[in-house]
Amino acid sequence: MDKLPTDYYIFDLDGTISDPKVGIARSINFALECHDFESKDEDEIEKLIGLPLDQMYAQLIDATEPSLVSSLVARYRERYAEIGYAENSLYEGMETSLRFLHSKIKSHLGICTTKPTDTAQKILEMFELDQLFEFVSGGVIGIEKHHQLERLLHDGTISRSSLMIGDRFIDIRAARHNQLRSAAVLWGYGSRAELEREEPSYLLQSPSQIKELVD
Repeated sequence: MDKLPTDYYIFDLDGTISDPKVGIARSINFALECHDFESKDEDEIEKLIGLPLDQMYAQLIDATEPSLVSSLVARYRERYAEIGYAENSLYEGMETSLRFLHSKIKSHLGICTTKPTDTAQKILEMFELDQLFEFVSGGVIGIEKHHQLERLLHDGTISRSSLMIGDRFIDIRAARHNQLRSAAVLWGYGSRAELEREEPSYLLQSPSQIKELVD
């Protein structure tokens, strides 16, 4: 693949570095049951992984009332922070590729996720990958991912020569919104059709192909 100089490789977390399906589905349903809603099938929840929690609940049960959404998110995070984060598995070949990038003198790695920063940090520590990343940009309900990248650019944390790597349309759109290149990954939760519509700079079939992004 054609490569341009890259200052920062910015990774999404869920569906890109690790598979969070079990922990997310169980925590989503824990919150629903706490509010007397019926639990949802894991396959239905799977289609929404990667979206912010408020958007997930809006699609699952049409929850848009701010106080309900806030309460659902709070109960979700209660379980996820204690149990759900550990119900997470690293994609095969991911650690090798991340360590390869980190070993390159000019390569800097960061995380941009809709998860809260402290939760994302716990997951990285669980996999013993936290030392590879210079920053973790966590999400806040109501703040879109393109705003997170915008803030990283504004603060000088990253440059325009950065590359966003993710598995859902929101990752690729966030990069484009900020005039950054993007790499869409096919091992996560976004379909090929979804990702190709967003016209990413690169389309990766497996974690091992991440190493091919190095200039």
